Formats: sequence, structure tokens, C-alpha cells
Amino acid sequence: MNIAVLNTQIPFCTGGAEVLAEDLICSLRERGHQAALITVPFKWYPQQSLVDSILACKLMDIDGFNGVKIDKVIALKFPAWLMEHSDKALWILHQHRTAYELWDTKYNDLASMPDGQRIRDLIFGQDNAAISGCRKVYTISQNVSGRLLKFNHLDSGVLYPPPRSMEKFYHEEYGDYFFFPSRITPMKRQELVIEALAYCSPGVRVVFAGEADDGNYLEGLKRRAAELEVTEKIMWLGHITDEDKLDYYARCLMVIFPAYDEDYGYITPEAMLSSKGVVTLTDSGGSLEFVTDDENGCVVRPEANLLGEQLDRIWSDRALATLYGENAVERIAGMGISWDRVIGSLL
Repeated sequence: MNIAVLNTQIPFCTGGAEVLAEDLICSLRERGHQAALITVPFKWYPQQSLVDSILACKLMDIDGFNGVKIDKVIALKFPAWLMEHSDKALWILHQHRTAYELWDTKYNDLASMPDGQRIRDLIFGQDNAAISGCRKVYTISQNVSGRLLKFNHLDSGVLYPPPRSMEKFYHEEYGDYFFFPSRITPMKRQELVIEALAYCSPGVRVVFAGEADDGNYLEGLKRRAAELEVTEKIMWLGHITDEDKLDYYARCLMVIFPAYDEDYGYITPEAMLSSKGVVTLTDSGGSLEFVTDDENGCVVRPEANLLGEQLDRIWSDRALATLYGENAVERIAGMGISWDRVIGSLL
């Protein structure tokens, strides 16, 4: 079968969405399908660019290319799923978040646009029509499905994306650092972790891995660490290879993942595959589908002092971190996350 995967592309920005699309293509090909990725460059500002993106996708003819008929499409993100096709399945990573769950938060820029509310209404209408017209609608987490039900009154199934090369994750030790691998950006809340370190004992260390969306933001985080006198508790790795990431997971004490209302977050299952518990927050979204407080990790309110207290407690009780890690790997093993399940459902 000739299958096109539709995704939205933000140039110079690479993250979990790009990894998922690449892995989906590879998995389809491994199962004998012809699979190709069709990406749409997406710019949501100024507001006319967002409207133009919607129109461009609706006008796109994707029935076939160069004499090759597209038998099926799998769409991942807005506005790519507005492209029309007679056999379209959705595996929704997330909707245009500032029109939905981020509308009333500090992370929203759409509301401040001159016609923000009208554009929001336009997005709602286009999503409702496109999504309700698909025979198969899945999301990557219960969190995303919950948003779809809340805002669009549409039901969907959940297919958790398998972490890349999940068979390669391993456990080495419960070491002398907390690991926080993630893009460095405000919604991942590295700043909250830095502030939490001010409430920790002198020996506590956090290793941050990942590139910053904005170099100025990273410099601001470093200044904040200096102000709080916690610079010596932090290591900034920047971009690391996949092999190094596996090693840092394998040797850390626990993993920290405090992102705000995350759609899914590869970090949580990756940590659990490495037999590591996860420290997350009560409003972190997708991670809460994996982490049970005081069983395979900690769920803390998003307050620096409370997060610091938990990190300190775990740091001083390595047996507890070990117990969390052992429970974590059992949890992820029992969830049945696999590409066979994903592709069997989508097709």
C-alpha cells in the first residue's frame, strides 16, 4: 500500500514530533508498505500566515504524485490534517495548542492577535469538520484525547508512540545525579528545577541535556542559577548523541520531567525503560499516565520548595529511588507499547 504521512514542519525546530514521524515511516516500510513523509512548513504569526496555512492545506491535492496513487494517509498535526483524502486516519500529536488548552495561559500568543478570537473560532470549525470526517481517529495519549473530547466533543482512541530504539535502553546504576533531558524552553520548566535546587542539600546535582530554542533563554537560566547560588549543582550538556543519552539514563538516580501539560513526552517511558523512576508535577499532563506517586516516581505540585523537598528526600534515600526504578520498568513492560499495535490500529 502507498501511504503518505502528513506532518507539520517548523524549520530549525526538531523534537518528538519529528522523531515520531520518522519512526512511523520506517515502521511502515519494515512491514512492506511504500511510505513517504509530506510536510507542510507552518508559521503561525502574523495571524494572516496562520490563515494562509489553513487555506494552503485545504487546497492541496494529495491523491497521487508522479503517477503514484496514494492509497492512504496518516495525519499527525494541524494544519496538515486539513488536506483532503478519501482514506485518512488521524494519529493526533496535539492540536494548535494556543487555540485550545493554552488559550487562558501565559503561553498563549494567539489571544493577543488583533483577530485572535475569530481565528480561534476558524480553527475550531476546521478541526471539527476534518476530524469528524475521518474513519479512524487516534491520539498519542489520554491527555490529548481528553482535550479533543473537551473542546471538540469528539471521541478518539489512544496509541502510545514507542520510544525510538526502545530495546536499547538499559540500566547500569542508581547514580549521583538527577537527569533532565529535554528541549530547553519555558514550557519544559527548567527554571522551576533551578529554583527547586535552592531548597536542596549541597550535594544534589541535576544534569540537563538538550538544546535551547532560544540562546538568550538559556543564558537567562544560567543567570538565575547564579543568583540562587546553585550553579555548582548543575551540568548543562547541550545536544548529546543517542548513545550518550542512553548512558545518562542508565546511570542517573532518577529522571525529572516537569513540563507543563505535556501531550505525551518520550522522556517518561524512556526513563522507565532504563529502570528509573520519574519526578513529575501535578499539571504535567502525559507523564501522569505513567507515574503513580510514591510507587514508580513522585508527583509534586508545581512549587519550587515542594519540588526541592522531594529531590532532597530521594537524594538521601537511595533505596527509595531503587524501588521506584524497579516498579517503573515493570509498569512500562506491562503497557504493551509497540509499533505492531500502532500500525495495526491505524491501518
